[in-house]
Amino acid sequence: MRDVDEEARLSALYSYGALDAPRPRALDELTQLGSSVFDTTMSTVTLVDRERQFFAGKTGVAQDETPRAISFCAETIPTRRTLVVTDARADAHFRDYPNVTGEPHIRFYAGAPLIDDDGHVLGAFCVKDDRPGDLGPRQQDALETLSRQATGHLSLMRSRLMLAELGDELARATQREEDLVATISHELRTPVTAIQGYLELLAEDERLQGYGRLVEPIYRNGQRLVGMVDHLLTGTRPADAPLLLHRSPVELHLVLSAAVQACTALAEPRGVEVVVEPQTEASVVSVDLARLTQALQQLVRNAILFTPAGGKVTVRAVYAPVPAIEVSDTGVGIPPDELPYVFQRFFRGRHARRQAVPGVGLGLHIAQEAAAAHGGRITLSSAGAGTTARLTLP
Repeated sequence: MRDVDEEARLSALYSYGALDAPRPRALDELTQLGSSVFDTTMSTVTLVDRERQFFAGKTGVAQDETPRAISFCAETIPTRRTLVVTDARADAHFRDYPNVTGEPHIRFYAGAPLIDDDGHVLGAFCVKDDRPGDLGPRQQDALETLSRQATGHLSLMRSRLMLAELGDELARATQREEDLVATISHELRTPVTAIQGYLELLAEDERLQGYGRLVEPIYRNGQRLVGMVDHLLTGTRPADAPLLLHRSPVELHLVLSAAVQACTALAEPRGVEVVVEPQTEASVVSVDLARLTQALQQLVRNAILFTPAGGKVTVRAVYAPVPAIEVSDTGVGIPPDELPYVFQRFFRGRHARRQAVPGVGLGLHIAQEAAAAHGGRITLSSAGAGTTARLTLP
């Protein structure tokens, strides 16, 4: 039996833009966590379409989609409850499914529905195995926690999609832009801050120590959401609001080290090497250390995100004819027709959109504003492959 308002559910599902899109790394990582926690060979974040189910995140599953007719996850839509099948071969409803009698030979299935803020069931977060199994009450709670986390990631994807679609309009209508950012700030920061507070209480509860590995990634991703809101607020600051600087004498190489250190956690799991060239001479500049470090961090972060695994990002200080910092990468480069627009707010190039590179198109704009406040500027050069960003100071 389908939802009585199936069309409304499908409309909500399509609004996330996740069907047939590249799988977000975060959702794949959630399924890896699910397989690890429940000791199963398979786990998916499954979105249930009209005639198919699409895996927006997956571990141990070869296909990107399968027919809805053989979907275990679709069964959670009418019930809106977690479904546990201990042995599909012994279950009258599922035993003749082709994915039970043949590859991948599903025996055990447990899936918690993905229910969004509007109450629509988008699909399910599930774990599967080719051996019979079961879930205890605590394990079911953990599975439902992972499901809520996956739904939160999908909501974030939809927010990014909406921001990208509104980019051109936001650039023309400053007041509407500020209203939108204020709404996002309230809708994301307030609930996430509350969630983080409760997670801290859970982490201190000795009775729940065994669930620390589940609480920690949820807390970490909550921090990422708060960081994204701060990023939005910084990048959409009104043009007539001056950027206040607190200058002090700073060794130029200190700025490089601070920015690279902040990006280490991003580079390591992506297999990108970040190298700071040795200091060749002392150069003291009068800057706002926090603002300039933030600007350089945006340049290093961009270089990492657009450099494939095994690539390299090099950061160096230039002392003549004027102080400058260069960030060079061996990444995909920037097409010539996109170079004039990269500093615009909410601009995301073709590669970023196709490969679902994290970000909302504000990083370079924030960096350029910080450089300009110091009397400097950022220039980008790219020749097919690889990009060099140069932040020049007066």
